[in-house]
Amino acid sequence: MAKKRRDIPNYQQPIIETHFHLDYLKEQPASDILQQGRDIGVERFMTIAVAPENMGQVLALTEEHHDVYGTLGVHPHDAEKYTEETGSFVREHCQREKIVAIGEIGLDYFYDNSDRAVQRKVFAEQLQIAVDTGLPVVIHTREADDDTMALLREYAPKMKRKGVVHSFTSGMELAQLAVELGFCLGINGIVTFNKAENVREVVAATPIERLLLETDSPFLTPVPYRGTENAPKYLPFIAEKIAEVKDLSVEEVLSASYDNSLRTFFN
Repeated sequence: MAKKRRDIPNYQQPIIETHFHLDYLKEQPASDILQQGRDIGVERFMTIAVAPENMGQVLALTEEHHDVYGTLGVHPHDAEKYTEETGSFVREHCQREKIVAIGEIGLDYFYDNSDRAVQRKVFAEQLQIAVDTGLPVVIHTREADDDTMALLREYAPKMKRKGVVHSFTSGMELAQLAVELGFCLGINGIVTFNKAENVREVVAATPIERLLLETDSPFLTPVPYRGTENAPKYLPFIAEKIAEVKDLSVEEVLSASYDNSLRTFFN
């Protein structure tokens, strides 16, 4: 039975949405989605690129909205679309002031939408862009812990700034390695799902200084709004669950995650 919905809380603290896809949200105009986020404290929004064909849209959104920032990169689902020209585009435009990371990059062996060898090659090439430009990364990894760890061990020591393993659902070994190497873990609505005890275990074991808030909108809407399109306005529900798991106040979680986000992407 679905949990009873309740009003979205406003804790009167600044929040940074570190991962959503503004160009994918369809139920409301972008201006309304952003304003609803601002109304509950969201100060900055990071809209994430996933493929060559949406990087231009990400750039346009960062120019259109004063508090929207972006990333540039190719998701493992679309790794086979990555070309030399794609890499050149990322290198050229990632130097813009409002592009704050290389991403969404990584490995996905659950769906295998692209050949695994191609995924690894494209992930490595984009990690090298991060090394060369000094930007942090936004990493997607699913059912690919061993290869992700191998590539992080190779590239992280060369990276000036690290970044985040977003939508973290991987094993404890990868979580611990990521933290040891200087990465944060991105926590979204999955942490509120009944069957996500593995994610809550990782949250419990990870220092609060290494956790970021994200929604991955329009996907992964948290309880109690599952079944509706996700949006940044639901970030407080994620903060509440993290607070419960870590036996902290929601205010402590919001303060820490805000500082973590600034340190990771904006400082």
